[in-house]
Amino acid sequence: MALAMLNELLIEDPSPPLLFYQVSKTAQFDTLHYQSCFMQSVFAHFPEILFVHRTYNPRGKVLYTFLVDGPRVQLEDHLTRAVYFAIPAKEDAEGLAHMFQVFKKFNPAWERVCTILVDPHFLPVPTLAMEFPAAEVLLSAFHICKFLQGKFYQLSLDQPVERALLSSLQSTMCSATAGNLRKLHTLLSTCIPPAQLPELHSHWLLNDRIWLAHRWRSTAESSRYFQGLEVTTCILSQFFGTTPSAEKGLTALLRYMQHNSGDQASFSLGLSPQSDHTPSDVSAESPKVEQLVEARIQHSLHAICTGPAAQLCLGELAVVQKSMHLIGSGSEKVNIQILEDTHRVQPQPPASCSCYFNQAFHLPCRHILAMLSARRQVLQPDMLPAQWTAGCAASLSDILGSAWSETLDKHLAVALLTEEVGQLLQHCSQEEFERRYSTLRELADSWIGPYEQVQL
Repeated sequence: MALAMLNELLIEDPSPPLLFYQVSKTAQFDTLHYQSCFMQSVFAHFPEILFVHRTYNPRGKVLYTFLVDGPRVQLEDHLTRAVYFAIPAKEDAEGLAHMFQVFKKFNPAWERVCTILVDPHFLPVPTLAMEFPAAEVLLSAFHICKFLQGKFYQLSLDQPVERALLSSLQSTMCSATAGNLRKLHTLLSTCIPPAQLPELHSHWLLNDRIWLAHRWRSTAESSRYFQGLEVTTCILSQFFGTTPSAEKGLTALLRYMQHNSGDQASFSLGLSPQSDHTPSDVSAESPKVEQLVEARIQHSLHAICTGPAAQLCLGELAVVQKSMHLIGSGSEKVNIQILEDTHRVQPQPPASCSCYFNQAFHLPCRHILAMLSARRQVLQPDMLPAQWTAGCAASLSDILGSAWSETLDKHLAVALLTEEVGQLLQHCSQEEFERRYSTLRELADSWIGPYEQVQL
């Protein structure tokens, strides 16, 4: 039953792909490996550096995407560098060893792999070392950049500090000289509280071996490189990371690749002609702008929001993807209609809307997400109340997962207000704290009365 979902797709393929799968008793894929003939030929020409990216599915499955990397690779299209897809049965040593062994059987050129780039959360490095004994395993510059970016959002830093760190990170990644890396390392030590600094693993910035694998790129090449990988990972997340069924997600991804394979025609003996455009340009073969925008919105939701908040907002975004109509906009207000009553959106941070979802949860609703999609924008941290940012208010998931009632509605409102007030009191100067605390004290006394002392 699970394999039937790929039948139509495989028939459409002009050349038969290499496909290895195992189906469980529940008629779902337990293990799947896929490589088209074109993907195999790309890897045969560029086997020296292998880039491994993982995309998680809501049901717990993980898609491993292998991409070629290095100075010789000049393939500009977003997914042309992808040379292998695999869904292992489990992410343990045995499951991953089996995945790499199947990859090697498909690709005799595996013996020429010299370097494998992985993300910081990739734990089974010994398995890689055992299966690729001649290859060096390194952290990738792209994954380090995304890791630090996510941490900056999670720490709820002051906006000027956050902007300075993000700007320094971007410039350093595009010019990863030893001096620039040391400057970013010093900036982190200065701006990040000492108790939180170990979470950032800033010592990675001083590991010169990591950056030698990236430093050969010029500033322009680095910018194109990061943009291309950003688009690629967003597409992977859009098709596989948001679809509950791993089979449907992978089938949709492969069909998308079949219909957007513009670089295959120009691939000849490994080198595509150089061009001046960047991967963000839109052409007849490139993904639709709407799809890329929605993929970036999904990525920003995962990066900025807590788990429960991201789940709620992704449900709202699913409605936007099916039907969105922008009625009209002005400098202050935007009118959004999604096959329902019209609601008014206030786009200035923190964004707000007149609908019940936003009023109850203070989260980006379908109307705010539709506004972002229409404007080709993504969610920004300052558009989200502090209590919903990643790493905060984990106990709210218990409230969201329980049966809804008026009592819980009030409970949620109190919890949100308490968390927001707490954030406002914590992230301010001593002078501002005294003023805010005094105002809160007066409000409590005037509402409840000084005769009943309220602990703040």
